Amino acid sequence: MAKSKVPKRPTRDEFVMEEIGNQITEAYQEKSEILLTMWGREELLRGQIVHLDSRTGKVHVQQSETLIKVPFMDIMGLDYPRD
Repeated sequence: MAKSKVPKRPTRDEFVMEEIGNQITEAYQEKSEILLTMWGREELLRGQIVHLDSRTGKVHVQQSETLIKVPFMDIMGLDYPRD
């Protein structure tokens, strides 16, 4: 049985991961609205970080009525909306 080819998550060095972690922590503390670029998703995720779960390694993002739990390792970048 052949394995399906699933693209692997790009590797990032520890400095990039630390910078993303710092940006996430700052956005959480300031209760800022953010745009997350995530591996494996075409569209940006827009919302506010409401919880950082160190046990599961997930970032909880609130989008109006929906709570989305994103694995930290899937976050490729963080930006702020310009509108």
